[in-house]
Amino acid sequence: MTPESFLSLPCPTYPEIRLSLFPGKRLAEAIARCAPEAIHIATEGPLGLAARRYCRRHRLPFTTAFHTRFPEYLNARLKLPVDWGYHFLRWFHRPSAAVMVATQSLENELKGRGLRNIRRWTRGIDTATFHPRTQRPFRFPSPVFLYVGRVAVEKNIEDFLKLDLPGSKVIVGDGPQRRELENRYPTAFFLGVKEGEKLAELYSSADVFVFPSLTDTFGLVLLEALASGVPVAAYPVTGPLDVIGDAPVGVLDNDLAAAAMAALSLDRAQCRAHAMNYSWQASAAQFRQNLVFFRSARTAPVTAPDAKPALPS
Repeated sequence: MTPESFLSLPCPTYPEIRLSLFPGKRLAEAIARCAPEAIHIATEGPLGLAARRYCRRHRLPFTTAFHTRFPEYLNARLKLPVDWGYHFLRWFHRPSAAVMVATQSLENELKGRGLRNIRRWTRGIDTATFHPRTQRPFRFPSPVFLYVGRVAVEKNIEDFLKLDLPGSKVIVGDGPQRRELENRYPTAFFLGVKEGEKLAELYSSADVFVFPSLTDTFGLVLLEALASGVPVAAYPVTGPLDVIGDAPVGVLDNDLAAAAMAALSLDRAQCRAHAMNYSWQASAAQFRQNLVFFRSARTAPVTAPDAKPALPS
């Protein structure tokens, strides 16, 4: 169930994301009709809150996932203290039978912030769509440094755009910061949102994939680039550290320009081979293993419904 099934409005400062309005009653009716054997709550937004409330009220175990660093994003956009955001997240995830995360680094970090019942759920990609090509479908002045993702302040794209690099900088994606960055960096190529085969062709037309984010919990685009035979340049932070690690398929350095230039010499065939370790089949199997099924877990003790969290003083 997604916000598309409910009355929704654009998220303030982020219109690409829709927020459900008062989904509680309709969501409860939909869950009752579906009579699911397990419930997984994907995000901590209004729809997730309504599903959490339903499960608590009906004493149904559920699992959750941590995908997005909302505390850091809200701090970057609205200057809300990061601690306030994690206070809310501890409250939200506390009754979850399993909080699914993508990487060991993120698990360690969340444990340090007081989250418990954490289990691993790796990511998977479509390696049939994202693959190397013998010829580059798109031609830009070489070498080509590519970024794919939302064009927003929390993605730290300006760190990439201001680098002194030869060739071309190509930005694929859209978001609230796009117009500002297009005006500020007129020599970069801003192509907007691309999907499917067009996106895959753009990946395979690049020499290096540059990932400037400091806040992503994983970075699925890293795997899409690697599957396309494109080495990665990134900061040594959560996400790149877990996906790349010490493998000779990317360069992680606090000097992003040095990382981008060094990545030019990496073996594209090794990049593809590394990405093949992440499949949809493995991801789906791990997700199902983490689920809590009502038939076996309905009698598990559930604490009384909790009050909404108070912000720390």
